[in-house]
Amino acid sequence: MKQELEQAIGEAVAQLYNQAVDVELTRPDSQFGDFATNIALQLSKKLDKNPREIAAELAKEVQGSSSSVKNIDIAGPGFLNLTLTDTALLESLAVQPDKTRTDQIVLVEYSDPNPFKPLHAGHLYTTLVGDTIARLVERAGAQTIRLNFGGDVGLHVGKSMWAIIQRLGGEHPEKLAIIPEAERARWLGDRYVEGTAAYEENETAKSQIIAANKQVYELHNTNDHESAFAQIYWTCRDWSYNYFKTLYQQLQVVPFARFIPESEVTPLGLTTVRDELSKGVFAESDGAIIYRGDEAKGLHTRVFINSEGIPTYEAKDVGLSLTKWRDYEFDQSIIITANEQSQYMQVVLAAISQFEPEAAARTTHITHGMVKLEGGAKMSSRKGNIISALDILESARNAARESQVNVTDENVLAAVKYAFAKARIGGDIVYNPNESIALEGNSGPYLQYAHARARSILGKATSMNQESSFAATALEDKRIKSHDLETGERLLVRKLAEYTEVVNRAAVELLPSSICTYLYELSQEFNRFYEKNRVIDNDREALRLHIVKTYADTLRDGLNLLGITAPNKM
Repeated sequence: MKQELEQAIGEAVAQLYNQAVDVELTRPDSQFGDFATNIALQLSKKLDKNPREIAAELAKEVQGSSSSVKNIDIAGPGFLNLTLTDTALLESLAVQPDKTRTDQIVLVEYSDPNPFKPLHAGHLYTTLVGDTIARLVERAGAQTIRLNFGGDVGLHVGKSMWAIIQRLGGEHPEKLAIIPEAERARWLGDRYVEGTAAYEENETAKSQIIAANKQVYELHNTNDHESAFAQIYWTCRDWSYNYFKTLYQQLQVVPFARFIPESEVTPLGLTTVRDELSKGVFAESDGAIIYRGDEAKGLHTRVFINSEGIPTYEAKDVGLSLTKWRDYEFDQSIIITANEQSQYMQVVLAAISQFEPEAAARTTHITHGMVKLEGGAKMSSRKGNIISALDILESARNAARESQVNVTDENVLAAVKYAFAKARIGGDIVYNPNESIALEGNSGPYLQYAHARARSILGKATSMNQESSFAATALEDKRIKSHDLETGERLLVRKLAEYTEVVNRAAVELLPSSICTYLYELSQEFNRFYEKNRVIDNDREALRLHIVKTYADTLRDGLNLLGITAPNKM
């Protein structure tokens, strides 16, 4: 409906003034109508004409050509406030979100945990919010490919391998069998902390860790799976991957299409950086290969291959970007990371733009802030005082137990997913377990309860009257068509009609928080309606049950976009 009216106003402008304009309708407060536009003010300067006169002419032209508009008011200096007919408003409920990205290939890379290291709250955040962003892009019609990139080579692996071997008393892969499966992920995390401390505090250990790091790269180069060192490496890497897979299943996120390890893309990154060195994209400095950032553009210089010939994260990301471009030739590649990687990624993309400009131009980097528990300190996997992904989930369960709220695992997931999604991407996220699990207020469990409550009303109607028409195609039902909308009904229908626009905008802006804001506002509007309007057993039952069903269906669809289940009972 919004697009139809924008087109109708644009055609009226062309008809009356021979002007081509882009009309953008906004949603004003309900007392001012259903849509508003300042197009008359925009035209005033071009036409050298009073904007209220333009508004009056446009109102007459649009209202005469559109059967969907009940009336158009002129407000202030020349704003047009449009009110739809009740029939048009009800018809707009059947409109589906736009499929604007059909035939596009969109890569969404998120989660990105590193094997051999703990999976912390930041990984949990990007996993859950990345899943929602992928769902939004998919809803817009794109062929959506979910990717996960992780560092199975690098100094952190060298640190972990050194500590693992120390703990085993040497290269004894058989001793790994005594570590219980449930403890393996935490055991590996503890080794990383030990290795990091040794690297920083002990020169002998540091040199051994550097050697272990090189040995990891070498076993990939030679495809070594037989040596004792290699057996320890591959076993522990598998432990990490199995842990990630199990956690993703628990989180009920859509499975990744592909997990790309750093070891897979490192050779391409190394080769490319060395090749582009001879072309002047990179430069040598003290035995290392660097990219000199353009300070005028706010970019700094970064090392891509260090003085020992070892690739840095930068070279690996070059290999990753080129692998994505080679394998998918994407229309867009979305990458979700922490804010601290913002300038880093700008430099990497600036370098890539020198030799694969299209891949760089089609890459969108989204960053998020730090995830903290309310009152908690900043986390650091290096120091071992991290907030893990499991800590966040357990804090929600503990909050539920302490408040004696009877919740399921699905409610706990809803609590965490919604708490993360409702925060606008970019700032820090302070997770409050008690607020997130509450059945009152702006929370995931509250919206689950709101959905169950609506389904309960529908279930009661069905049990009372098996021939109730609410499940039929509503606008074909004469009992629905015959009513004008009362104030409470109209306000709720008006809010329901916004859903398509909200989803369209969220998919373009890649902002899950706008879905959360809308769903909570919708539930509040329904509460106001339900407090004052009897649904069952009155002469408006068919209409009101249709509105309730549309409300329940909208809640369910919106929660699904957030990766949250919508139970019929709670």
